[in-house]
This record gives sequence, structure tokens and C-alpha cells, in this order.
Amino acid sequence: MKTSVTALATLLFFTLLTGVLYTGAVGGISYLAFPRQANGSLVTSNGKVVGSELIAQNFKDPKHFWPRPSAVDFNPLPSGGSNYAPSSSELLGKIKERKSLGMTRDLLFSSGSGLDPHISPQAAFDQVDRIATARGLDEIGKSGIRVLIAEHTEGRQYGFLGEERVNVLLLNLAIDKEKWRE
Repeated sequence: MKTSVTALATLLFFTLLTGVLYTGAVGGISYLAFPRQANGSLVTSNGKVVGSELIAQNFKDPKHFWPRPSAVDFNPLPSGGSNYAPSSSELLGKIKERKSLGMTRDLLFSSGSGLDPHISPQAAFDQVDRIATARGLDEIGKSGIRVLIAEHTEGRQYGFLGEERVNVLLLNLAIDKEKWRE
């Protein structure tokens, strides 16, 4: 009986220590030090939350930049990749379909999480003609779009991790703020 009471007391102690106190302290410190990130890195436009910098959205309008495809239809709850083998006829069919839509490079394949909010700068540049045509822009307008891509290109993390990338949501918000004639 004494062993059971000791075991239960130890379980209760470590549950409170690691499950409540530690997580509360870490969460509280991160909220104080990084409040925007702790709240989901939410993006607002005209005073309204329009998304998060951390989760991709499904932009289909030809006037906007398209993100990488999502194996989970941009639903953050069951995030994950498709797990298709390189030889899968389903994967090859999806790639062919995406190519027919004008997708290139990293837009041909879904991200590992299905929620990657970034594309490569080159994938963004590959979409300039489609966006300019949909917005009725001339060569000067195309140049303006290219400038926006360059302005929104993020470098490697800490200067050496990963690759350059462009956040699709932030780029689409920027292009919508431009006062081009459509």
C-alpha cells in the first residue's frame, strides 16, 4: 500500500511539474518574448485577419500567385504529404495536370506538410506572365510584379539554412495593394 501511495504521489508531482508548471512557464515566456509568433503569426489587412504567415492558403485566382499544391487541401488539422512513390501513376497524373495549368518547379509537387506557405523566387517569377495577363498589365506592369517578388524574397535562415523563399500570402497582399489599372 505504501508503494502505491508513493507511486501515485510521484506521478502527481511530475504531472504537475512537467505538464503544468513547465509548459506554463515556457508558454508564458514565449508569449512575453514573442507575442506575435505565439499568437500564430497572424496577418491582417484593413484591420481584418486574413491568414497566417505560417500556413499556406489555396489561391486559385489567376490574378494571384499560387502556392505549392497541398496533399491535405490546405487543412491544417491532418497536415501531411501524399506519400506517393516516384513511380506512382497517380503522382505522374497530378504532375501532368499541374503542368497543363502552367505550374513549374516547386509548384509541381506538394510540400511535406501540405501547408508550406513559401515558394521559391523562381516559381514566383514563372507566374508573372499569367498574373500580368489576368490583370491586364503591360511590360511595365510585369516589371512591377518582378520588383514585388524581389522585395518579398526572404534569404536563407541565419544566412545558411534552407533556400531563398517567398511567402505567397504576403506577396499576394502586396500585389493587391498596388494601384495598377486592371
